[in-house]
Amino acid sequence: MVRAVPRAMVWLGLVAVLACNSESRKTEAARATVQRFFEALPSGDCAVLGPLLTGKAADTCRVTVDEMNEHGLSLVEVLDARVDGRDSSAVVVRARVARGGRLQEQPLLLRVEQHPEGWKLRL
Repeated sequence: MVRAVPRAMVWLGLVAVLACNSESRKTEAARATVQRFFEALPSGDCAVLGPLLTGKAADTCRVTVDEMNEHGLSLVEVLDARVDGRDSSAVVVRARVARGGRLQEQPLLLRVEQHPEGWKLRL
């Protein structure tokens, strides 16, 4: 016996699929932003790094980048990324980092926000 699926259930399923696709795109964009930032960090080039930072961090790129490089901060791996439950235009990225060549025990939490000109790190 074939049972009809209520129209509301079909719509709920469709909305769930679209939401998953949207979240996946956001988390992948945030991961890529974190990776691009850390790949460019050793160069200290604020022409590249500045646009990847939000707010005052972008204005003070040189100080931020010099401090991070002074501590030898480097990305080991992105562990995961999740859309922030309080703000759907932000993703919290959990990353394993090394400081001065030593792997840090606790992952670093990075907030990556969606802006009209692209995804940016809030440091």
